[in-house]
Amino acid sequence: MATAQQIKTAYIDFVLTNDERPKSVYSFVKKLKITESEFYTFYASFDSIEKLTWVEFTTETIDTLQDQEVWAQYSARDKILAFFYSYVEVLKKQRSFVIYSLKKHRPQLSTPGVLSGVKPIFENFSENIINEGLESGELADRKFLSKKYKDAVWLQFAFIVNFWIDDDSEDFEKTDEAIERGINVTFDLFQRSPIDNLFEYGKFLSRNGKMRERMGL
Repeated sequence: MATAQQIKTAYIDFVLTNDERPKSVYSFVKKLKITESEFYTFYASFDSIEKLTWVEFTTETIDTLQDQEVWAQYSARDKILAFFYSYVEVLKKQRSFVIYSLKKHRPQLSTPGVLSGVKPIFENFSENIINEGLESGELADRKFLSKKYKDAVWLQFAFIVNFWIDDDSEDFEKTDEAIERGINVTFDLFQRSPIDNLFEYGKFLSRNGKMRERMGL
């Protein structure tokens, strides 16, 4: 009986060789010399193979990072930076498949179907990191807005993957720069700023209205 890995490998080889999917599950399994029931034991469709492959890219990156002793010592910013640097390294191993998988629905502001399984995994991962940053005081806890931080990090995910697909620089140096600049700007916005101090001062004044009256303000 074929394994899930054998079916996935055969499928990826087919699409990269032919630049298209097999016409049907029937024709695919016939060439693979397995039955349709064997295919459906592991995958519901060709879409599910691609979705699961992206999930595996993501979980492999997260698991590898969290197994490192130094991981717990990283700041929230450094954890997200480490994820993206490591994720690109994982994607490099199957760059041809990544480009094929996304070429018809580039990951920009909307989430393409092939990444639908990745989004909840990544958002849960990034939300845990963001909560750590909020608890430690590294990140500013802003009413309503702090709940949106994970959405901003997901937009960075979509941007970085999209950028990497088109990157033709040596060893993808421009992608490394895009990661550094994008994540640092995003986390700068997550941290306290003079605007936060001004807002807090405004709240203080509104709570102390009588004192303001006595002072003639």
